[in-house]
Amino acid sequence: MQWDEQSESDLEDLDRAIALSLSEQDQHKGKEPIETAHQLEEDEMLAKALQESLNAESPPRQNGQTPPSPPRPAVIPPNGRRICAGCKTPIGPGRFLSCMDSVWHPDCFCCDACDKPISDYEFSMHEDHPYHKNCYRELYHPKCDVCKDFIPTNKNGLIEYRAHPFWMQKYCPSHEDDDTPRCCSCERLEPKDVKYITLDDGRKLCLECLNSAIMDNSECQPLYMDIQEFYEGLNMKVEQQVPLLLVERQALNEAMEGEKMGHHHLPETRGLCLSEEQIVRTILRRPVIGPGNKIIDMVTSPHRLVRRCEVTAILILFGLPRLLTGSILAHEMMHAWLRLKGFRSLSPEVEEGICQVLAHMWLESEITSGSSSTTITHTASTSASTSSSSTSSKKGPKSDFEKKLGEFFKNQIETDTSSAYGEGFRVGNKAVMKYGLRTTLEHIKLTGSFPY
Repeated sequence: MQWDEQSESDLEDLDRAIALSLSEQDQHKGKEPIETAHQLEEDEMLAKALQESLNAESPPRQNGQTPPSPPRPAVIPPNGRRICAGCKTPIGPGRFLSCMDSVWHPDCFCCDACDKPISDYEFSMHEDHPYHKNCYRELYHPKCDVCKDFIPTNKNGLIEYRAHPFWMQKYCPSHEDDDTPRCCSCERLEPKDVKYITLDDGRKLCLECLNSAIMDNSECQPLYMDIQEFYEGLNMKVEQQVPLLLVERQALNEAMEGEKMGHHHLPETRGLCLSEEQIVRTILRRPVIGPGNKIIDMVTSPHRLVRRCEVTAILILFGLPRLLTGSILAHEMMHAWLRLKGFRSLSPEVEEGICQVLAHMWLESEITSGSSSTTITHTASTSASTSSSSTSSKKGPKSDFEKKLGEFFKNQIETDTSSAYGEGFRVGNKAVMKYGLRTTLEHIKLTGSFPY
């Protein structure tokens, strides 16, 4: 953006102001102390620089647009006396500044941030207010949310940074390749003034996500009961007692290798519905945080899975926030329900898509304040029981961050780019919203596809 160029009359006024200043200095010789040649030369250079700055490019505003400044009154009153735009008093003989279509005492032309006089030949403007270059930078130059430094300019002199599409965390492009830790739950990068928790499998967990993280098998059981109630509210009760085990990543990967059926969301699987007999190590006791914010004292125990029905167990990765753990569990519960109800040979798009629909529905019921689980799901399903008294899975209010985190997990489901989990969800959700959950499931069982 550029400042408006002055009209010829304004330029004449400025020339006249400078001429008056010089003539008054001549008239007062002998009455006032005579300025040195060096001082006069400095005044002339300052006046020249300020005049030239009127046509110079102005720093951009924070929103990238600076509307033209409205014309100001003439700086020279009819009586020929100069009035300072700062203190509104006459400017006598001696040094003065001419800028922003006004004249100023040198001590009156001050930075809007620090309120100290601007004596530099160059200064910055923002919303018609002058700033020192450094003050302007402190206020309006973006800083990296990770290293806390000013985001550097690229080779073209432009400020270039990265931003998380949901959290809008701004950071230097270099942090994408310098091994800066990233939370395994919310995906935010670790700021230099905060230390993330290191889980035993190397994953990083931010402190906000740690607050509601589920860390052992016993902590997960109440959430499992809430998910079961959620399914009962949809008239989709799972009659069989399917074990739920909270496990480490290594145990989850080993179980996945031993599983013959199922579709897995790479690069990392965080939940699994098993149909085979296996021995799985589950976490018995919540670990503690040791030196360096590392998880220590993990206690695990082997658990033998026996095949009594089509589903032998549901495995969930430990160390994730409650809402994320619950959405994964709701997804895997739908896998279990489909197998137990005889849904066979579904394509990945249909099976994973409808499972994601249930995970999304559960999240929506949880983060909607004051709503019970069935209040939300009844609108999306004609099969919801009107007599169900199921309540929200989490009693009491949630923190603002936890609500935001729930919205993030919903957004992840909605914007997933994979064909099975992403496109499958979008097609399935559209069908459920149009026909209801019961009709959609009946159509899937008959045809193996979503209704259109």
